[in-house]
Amino acid sequence: MKPRTLAAAIAFSLASAGALAASVEERINGQCATCHGPQGQAASPIFPSLAGQNREYLAKQLQDFKAGRRQSETMTPQVADLTDAEITALAAWFSERPAKQHRVADEDLLAVGRYIYRKGNTWSGVPACADCHGADGHGTTTLPRLAGQNSRYLVMQLKEFNQRTRTNDNQAMHLVASRLTEMEAKAVADYLSQMP
Repeated sequence: MKPRTLAAAIAFSLASAGALAASVEERINGQCATCHGPQGQAASPIFPSLAGQNREYLAKQLQDFKAGRRQSETMTPQVADLTDAEITALAAWFSERPAKQHRVADEDLLAVGRYIYRKGNTWSGVPACADCHGADGHGTTTLPRLAGQNSRYLVMQLKEFNQRTRTNDNQAMHLVASRLTEMEAKAVADYLSQMP
């Protein structure tokens, strides 16, 4: 490649990266922060915290909202015009933010949540959550980080999995959610919300 061509390619690449960064920053400060907080820590317990979420998992969820595989009256219009590069950049940005821990007052309920998360419930056929989401609740590239998520949001998601109104990732989670009592779901959600 000729020096001028190489210099032009580098300049174009830098300009494109700068434009992408500006677009992502504008999106975060505008649309995302309203519900998910300026640093990805949700402004309301009904919205998920995105801070510390696994990058690949978050990118998949954004792609699923965009493609209609995960339906949401709120999120679908927010992601409709996102490019693949913007989705990747947003997922990376949120994954690098520190997750939040929540305080939980009921220590007895936490003990129930800890037990179910770590060991499951053999009497009702609930597998240990830790088997998939990890002992620390940080998930994997394909499974979400649950540690530090708001308890109310987690309970809402479990209900949606149980009722099959969560339109993606439902196969395995429906089985789990359908076997949890309301108290067990709340206990697991509280336990996860206070994890670092």
